[in-house]
Amino acid sequence: MPRQRVTRRRPVHALALGAGALALTAGAAQAQPASSDLVEKGRYLATAGDCVACHTAPGGKPYAGGLYINFPGGIGKLATPNITPDKETGIGSWSDDDFKRAMHQGITKNGSYLYPAFPFPWYTRLTDEDVTALKAYLFSLEPVNAPRKPADIAFPFSIRDGLLAWRLAFFTEGRFKPDPKASDQVNRGAYLVEGPGHCGACHNGSKLVGASQWSGYLEGGTIDGWYAPNLSGDDKEGLGLWSEDQLFTYLKTGAAPGRAGVVAGPMRQVIEESLSKMSDGDVRAIAAYLKTLAPKPTYTPDVTSDFKQAATAPGADTYLNRCVACHRPDGQGMPGAIPALAGNGAVLAKGPETVIRVILGGLDAKGEYAAMPAVGVGMTDAEVAAVTNYVRQTFGNQAPPTAEPGQVATLRAETRTMLAGNAPCETVSNPTLAAALTAADAAGQLKSVKAEQMLPRIATLLPAVRQAAPQVSTADLVNGLTATYCQAADRSATGLDWPTTLGAFAGVVYGQIKTPNRAEK
Repeated sequence: MPRQRVTRRRPVHALALGAGALALTAGAAQAQPASSDLVEKGRYLATAGDCVACHTAPGGKPYAGGLYINFPGGIGKLATPNITPDKETGIGSWSDDDFKRAMHQGITKNGSYLYPAFPFPWYTRLTDEDVTALKAYLFSLEPVNAPRKPADIAFPFSIRDGLLAWRLAFFTEGRFKPDPKASDQVNRGAYLVEGPGHCGACHNGSKLVGASQWSGYLEGGTIDGWYAPNLSGDDKEGLGLWSEDQLFTYLKTGAAPGRAGVVAGPMRQVIEESLSKMSDGDVRAIAAYLKTLAPKPTYTPDVTSDFKQAATAPGADTYLNRCVACHRPDGQGMPGAIPALAGNGAVLAKGPETVIRVILGGLDAKGEYAAMPAVGVGMTDAEVAAVTNYVRQTFGNQAPPTAEPGQVATLRAETRTMLAGNAPCETVSNPTLAAALTAADAAGQLKSVKAEQMLPRIATLLPAVRQAAPQVSTADLVNGLTATYCQAADRSATGLDWPTTLGAFAGVVYGQIKTPNRAEK
């Protein structure tokens, strides 16, 4: 499936993969600096680890904290702290030892226990050198006075001293130890995945909060209303059929030639803000390590299917009415344009959460793939559940048909996207494209466009934008023009409901990019 645009929000643990820029020495986990500049090394660490994602509130200043993180099970929520060098409200008074103790032991400057929403069970594996560099970078930032927002955590979890029992059961301090039988590259990848990347925080099957060493290592699991997929070598749900090159390309770009689907959900932010900015050597090392993992199937091979007769199965009518035009009757999609549902990793996952989220929230364009409208906005919870189970049990797919209307209702309340019409319009982040759109007066030209005027107006506007920004990708063009239309349009004049209008606009832009003479035919 294409990707989902998500707001700056992380699940209980940040999803980012990241670490220092340089390779390990033989048989060791020491990150050798690319230069003598400790601050620059720390900047790379912070960018690769996507620290800013958790430590920045919506509309707030970077690293000043204030983003609320939800704990599972109704425990409550906790605001992330200010980690700028402000001495009153940040970490400006912390010594190197204070910072290392927080990273390696989960203990604050004043001696209290940190909640494992901060992934110190993984950061304990970082080298002292990497921790020192990260602190050096954070202390180079402009101090921001931003007091900690109050927590909203249910008793008895609100008592930090109670965390001692959790620590005794689930936390083991210790640095990363390389495998003497593995190559330097694989050990580097293992260090990134097991330590600074804290991949298991989302991809472990066990969801004991912060339990980095427990069962289900990278076997996939639910996290904050999304399903983080199985990363083991399993052929069905995992990475067994992926080549190392495909995995490397996916981690760098969010899509890979020859593989169904593109990045969705919070992982999209991880790739855009972290993995895509990491060195090729580090991302290649992650791919190499993941390809060494043994298969760990988590699906039920003998699951009973209600979809033996696909044409009359529950959800078939919804699929035919809402999905078949793009994904085709056989679920194969359109190569290079619409991802296949058959064999799609997100569709085959043990949990249905990602598929439900995609249906409800839509997906913006990624690479050469088109955007997907938020078709679930106009569907009932029962219809979304039925069609989710349908695509997970047809086209040769055999994922468990576990989606239920109540689950859809819960995820619907949590899914906020521009394409669904229940989140703010996105902004154009590419400065070259933003300048080209301004020069072409895109906002003015799109302000009063009705549905029937979209094709000729886009056909007129697009050449000017492309001429001014010739290197901009297909996805950036689609997403940028759609965001501009969202901001500028007179919604009452479109003649359609807003999610349908916005999805149609994105589709017309994509079609005009791929077939530029359609408006003349």
